[in-house]
Amino acid sequence: MRNLARFALLLALASPALAQFERQEPEFKLPSGKSQKEEILKADYEQSLRDAERLVRLSEEFKAELEKQGRHVLSVGSLRKIEEIERLARRIRSRLRRF
Repeated sequence: MRNLARFALLLALASPALAQFERQEPEFKLPSGKSQKEEILKADYEQSLRDAERLVRLSEEFKAELEKQGRHVLSVGSLRKIEEIERLARRIRSRLRRF
């Protein structure tokens, strides 16, 4: 029990010291002087906006096709649109989780 208390005390005292040793990534600069990470984030954001616009357009097209078709009929084109919608959503989600 005494060893456990010593370990807890040691851990509490050492945690600020351990925080200094966290892995810090160096800041890479582009030749223009801008941060590489910021430029990547900016490009990812712009690509996510384009993908989101395409996602909305495909969703609206799919909704229109669904309303036009019967309730027991689904065309191959509609299935392809659904797959493209899923791919776009996954791509946006993975891009947002990256950093």
